[in-house]
Amino acid sequence: MPEKEIVNISVYDMRGKLVKTLVNSFQSSGKKTVHWNGTDSRDNTVSAGLYLYKINAGIFSQTKKMILLK
Repeated sequence: MPEKEIVNISVYDMRGKLVKTLVNSFQSSGKKTVHWNGTDSRDNTVSAGLYLYKINAGIFSQTKKMILLK
């Protein structure tokens, strides 16, 4: 991240339902790493499959696919 921003990183299922919010806070500039342990917001294990993750930071927004393997 080039500047300090409020960052939101969320995981969605392929139907668009929110599975878990991984980050939703003010972040300083620099490189960051986020790990998702394959659980939902209630810490229940989700099934293997295709998921979407969305990153919002300032005016930047990006959505990409990921595969959860078990």
